[in-house]
Amino acid sequence: MSIVTIRNVEFFNNQARFLDPYHFRVTFECIAPLKDDLEWKLLYVSSPGNEELDQELDDCLVGPVPVGVNSFEFEGLAPDPAKIPTEDVLGVAALILTGSYRDQEFVRVGYYQNTEYDNEDMKATPPEKIQFDRLVRDISTKSRVTRFQIKWDVAPQSQGHAAAGAAASAAVPSANDLDGDDADRSN
Repeated sequence: MSIVTIRNVEFFNNQARFLDPYHFRVTFECIAPLKDDLEWKLLYVSSPGNEELDQELDDCLVGPVPVGVNSFEFEGLAPDPAKIPTEDVLGVAALILTGSYRDQEFVRVGYYQNTEYDNEDMKATPPEKIQFDRLVRDISTKSRVTRFQIKWDVAPQSQGHAAAGAAASAAVPSANDLDGDDADRSN
């Protein structure tokens, strides 16, 4: 069970110039208090077959995180054009938002981004040299969400007094379990 669940990601500047920063709001729900901040990262993937070309556009820490529905605004830089192979500039790329707690990724939200020229003539006959100031991006409103099981440091409030049923569900480790080298050992 995840302590934090993303409810919505709202882009404020969708359809924008390629070189404009990304600006969006993330709304999420937290069902138990957390001792540490959440880390959020924004990644740009221009070449899916070559992870070395992925660009981390920005990251931020959010916390302390109270129980309930929370939101924050995130602004990330545009990708560095010099780090994108020419053949991967136009067309589809991926924009990925990740959420982590204590260096453990618990969610990944991916979006397709289409990049093209801002006028029909350049779309039909692209110039030999990419003109980044003439490119526009459009982020798909459909996302792909991947969730990961991690070791949270708290138990959800709804499980506060469960005893007999707790053995049948996945255990939520304490903070002590996360600090030592033997955190992954079982019986």
